[in-house]
Amino acid sequence: MRHDRAREGRDARRAGSLPGEQNHRVNESVDYTCHIVSCAALDDQTRRAMCELYLSSYEATTPELFHADLLGKDEVLLLHASARLVGFTTLRVFDERWQGLDIRVVYSGDTVVERAHWGQQSLSQHWIRRMGQIKRQHPDKRLVWLLLVKGHRTYRYLHVFARTFHPREAVHDGDLAALADHLARQHWPVDYHPASGLVEFVPSRGQLKQDLADPRSDELLRPGVAYFLQRNPGFRHGHELVCVCDVEEANMKPMTLRLFRQGLDVYRPES
Repeated sequence: MRHDRAREGRDARRAGSLPGEQNHRVNESVDYTCHIVSCAALDDQTRRAMCELYLSSYEATTPELFHADLLGKDEVLLLHASARLVGFTTLRVFDERWQGLDIRVVYSGDTVVERAHWGQQSLSQHWIRRMGQIKRQHPDKRLVWLLLVKGHRTYRYLHVFARTFHPREAVHDGDLAALADHLARQHWPVDYHPASGLVEFVPSRGQLKQDLADPRSDELLRPGVAYFLQRNPGFRHGHELVCVCDVEEANMKPMTLRLFRQGLDVYRPES
């Protein structure tokens, strides 16, 4: 078990700590703190700081697009280093009817971390704990993670997080594939292409800057990277691969499961 955790920790750092984060040696002396805030409760200063971080990593976008997207999210997990905002990830939680049952969906939005803090694990750890808290709100409902993936490091994170997800090389889960198709048709009916499983916004609503988007030679050898590039050849233009994953204990890797179970009732959005 100890060896499994050590290997998963290395994989998480290589994949990126959360969708949007990149691989980097982090200064372990930095004091990181995370907390969740309702998007409606964000002050103007924090919104501006978030937008500046976003624009530092993405191109083919504008502050207006960023703020419009933020309006459609429920919560933001803020990452601070010594009281300074250095990263964030947004999410929206909604109910869906699927195959005669009510399910809950966590939709991941923008995630950005300042380059000097790539590789830290605090943001991803708090995000997983937050998933546990969301699950406890309705423990009998299936909880699904929905994300649009425009970068190979984000796709790699699915390998670290879960045992099964869609899409995955050499593995076809019919239920997850159908659910991904259903959700994409519901939420992006114009820009979603069922044959490829891609959402292609025209024009692009934001894409990683080229130095972040292109994999290094060593990254091409890592599990999932070549498959992602095959499935999403237009990633440089902001095309996004529709991915889904069950957020259930039986589907989690050991490290994910341990953090998921640590989610506490006091870990809730600030009003």
